[in-house]
Amino acid sequence: MIVAIALFVVVMGLVLLLVERAKRLPSWAVAAAFLLPTVAMILFGLVWPAIDTIRASFYDRNGQNFVGADNYVQAFTQNEFQIVLRNTAVWVVVVPIVATFIGLVYAVLVDRTRFEKFAKTLVFLPMAISMVGASIIWRFVYEYRPVLENVPAEFQPAQIGLMNQLLVWLGLEPQQFLLSPPLNSFFLIVVMIWIQAGFAMTVLSAAIKAIPDDIVEAARLDGLGGLRMFRFITVPSIRPALVVVVTTIAMGTLKVFDIVRTMTGGNFETSVVANEFYRQSFVQRNTGMGAALAVILFVLVIPIVAYNVRQLRRAEEIR
Repeated sequence: MIVAIALFVVVMGLVLLLVERAKRLPSWAVAAAFLLPTVAMILFGLVWPAIDTIRASFYDRNGQNFVGADNYVQAFTQNEFQIVLRNTAVWVVVVPIVATFIGLVYAVLVDRTRFEKFAKTLVFLPMAISMVGASIIWRFVYEYRPVLENVPAEFQPAQIGLMNQLLVWLGLEPQQFLLSPPLNSFFLIVVMIWIQAGFAMTVLSAAIKAIPDDIVEAARLDGLGGLRMFRFITVPSIRPALVVVVTTIAMGTLKVFDIVRTMTGGNFETSVVANEFYRQSFVQRNTGMGAALAVILFVLVIPIVAYNVRQLRRAEEIR
């Protein structure tokens, strides 16, 4: 205890001494003192690993023999990897659009209603759950128990999965939702939409509340209401927020890994680029192909990030 207190006093004394001396230094030296450690950490933790990954993508699975663009050719021509790229494209198109649409409609419907806070909390709650936790929850929703042959319906094992129990109540056969491609990918996508809809709702709800009242009142005086108000006033007014939400969710979707890994392990044609990168690098020990997939993922993210930054700057200029 005494040692800890003494150490705290020494550290605080050094900090105060450095702060006092910093006042006598020129401004460029103070700026350099703050910037240099940051630049060094970026170079060490981001730039150098990126360069090394690009280099590794041109080598074989052991990282010893130069193979040129063979890993990239294999990634874009072999059926196994084409399925991975196709699944990733489906995720990036479906998740941002559906999650943003649900979040927007929900934000409009609950805006200024009596139960607005409670309704928003219900949709936002999944954001507080980790991807792995959400995946485990939805695995129970899709849980399947086989139908026993030559056994009366009343003696069949009960379905503990919500989806299959609903099918049984409707008189239909239970299904193995996670085993049948390509629909199983869409059942995984539902989990990501369930999580991201809360984020979209929160951002878009704030944007809707920021629409000036005089614009809304003028539109009402012109006879707009309901869907026409939504189409001609609400959506154009929150367009920058819509773009930011769509691109932000798209970036998160490109990196999706936890859901696929937890629910199917990438089997049954459900793998995506991030999961395949992990499988090639750490399961198959094919560092060259893993690096090539990481580079492909990096290249796919860059345009979305650039567009997102541009939209944020435009939104700041409008303010």
